[in-house]
Amino acid sequence: MNLIKKLRIWKELRRLEQRAREQPCPSTFVDLGQVYLNLAMADKAMQTADDGLSLFPESAELQKLRDFARRSRARARVGPLRSRLENSPTASLFRELSAIYLELGDQAGLHATCQEWTVRYPDDSGPWLMLGQARLGNYYRDLSAVEGLEAISVLERVLELDSDDQKARRLFAELLFRIGATQQARTQLDMLADEEDPELGALRQQASVAPDRGDDFDELLRRVEHDGSLPNALPKVVRASSLDVGLGPLREALAQIAEQRGVRKATYIKGTRALVKGDIRDGKDAFLRVVRVIAKSSQRFGRRLDVGNFTKGVVHGSFGNICICCYGEVVAAVQCDSTAQVDRVLADLQELVAGSLYSFGGNS
Repeated sequence: MNLIKKLRIWKELRRLEQRAREQPCPSTFVDLGQVYLNLAMADKAMQTADDGLSLFPESAELQKLRDFARRSRARARVGPLRSRLENSPTASLFRELSAIYLELGDQAGLHATCQEWTVRYPDDSGPWLMLGQARLGNYYRDLSAVEGLEAISVLERVLELDSDDQKARRLFAELLFRIGATQQARTQLDMLADEEDPELGALRQQASVAPDRGDDFDELLRRVEHDGSLPNALPKVVRASSLDVGLGPLREALAQIAEQRGVRKATYIKGTRALVKGDIRDGKDAFLRVVRVIAKSSQRFGRRLDVGNFTKGVVHGSFGNICICCYGEVVAAVQCDSTAQVDRVLADLQELVAGSLYSFGGNS
């Protein structure tokens, strides 16, 4: 970078810093954070994002800036850690580097580090726990039966090496509960030490009353993959789901969309639960499954290619059109025929999703 270009960047930086103080708005904080990132000042970018979020907590762009700055800061730590490992490897250094790769979603780096970790420390359960967390993240994102089986296998390996590993047992119990192996989950939960943890308490409470769907993990995981949803909702006690409060406005908005000309089915989905309108018989309706699969696949495709986030789209077929809008785990969609005004439907779906996120504080 030549001197003139550096001077221009620093001049723009000072201008944005002054504007952020005098006329704060999300776009100014984002622009300022981007300049810091271009200057390899990830800590300053993080601070800028935090300052902006303190004023505009609902800003999705500021949240993205913070996430990107956090990942940039984590990447900067990889090189020095690798050098230290080459000079004097220790289990704690392997654990620290693996945690960074896990945070970054760098599967190749994580697997390579854990493989080296297991070679040097074959009796250490740490690398298997890191791999188990990665497998769990992949499974909860995609609900792939293969990833689920791998997660179970790795977590069982952790407990074989260290039966007192409370974190691994808790993750294992929660996974079994979510896929419906409730009795097996209760057994694992009974082996956990009593903790003053509201989330663990909620998990125990739900597992105590939820029906057991059997202990054939392979069959349970394949059923979840087929249905596109987990049979047991995620345990949450701090914040209520947006489908538990303020249902009236959501139902009314969804009903208005369903009443538009040409619309046959409409749904609003958050996590494992859904509101429906129109010709939908039950939760196993093919339309609901198609919507979940399309939303997950499109988001996953965007992440893997690093081309951005999928927010809305239309699928054409012999069934008519399926219009989808999504943000995170929130999805709104309709199935309509050729008489429907697709642009209007998409706009209304986008307004529904955005409105629900604003009303209930983002992805609660």
